[in-house]
Amino acid sequence: MNKNIIISTTLFIAILIFSFFAFSQEKDKKQTLTNQTTTGNQLTSQIVLFYGDACPHCKIVEKYIEENNIKNKISFVQKEIYYNQSNAKELEAKAKICGLPTNSIGVPFLWDGKKCLIGDQDIINFFKQKNHER
Repeated sequence: MNKNIIISTTLFIAILIFSFFAFSQEKDKKQTLTNQTTTGNQLTSQIVLFYGDACPHCKIVEKYIEENNIKNKISFVQKEIYYNQSNAKELEAKAKICGLPTNSIGVPFLWDGKKCLIGDQDIINFFKQKNHER
């Protein structure tokens, strides 16, 4: 009887260890797929418009984007920074790339994959130029 308990316990522990390993591998696969998807989206949409809720200059840019149907003409992503710390940190990273001081950055802020633009008129002019290039 003791042999049966030892064999059953050993088998149970082996199955348990295998299950943890299998679930761990599946989680790693999902995380890798998620990272690849995110990276893929960033590659197809290098342009990032950072904005803040209730920012008056951001509202001007948003109005221009809506009135000129820019979202359907130019591929870009919008990221809110007042309530999303991850987006705010990404904005800081982009500003550092451009050599801008990170303690005085405002929105709207646009990253085109190479350079930074700050302020409603510069960003609107960027979208006008991109729209005419199409």
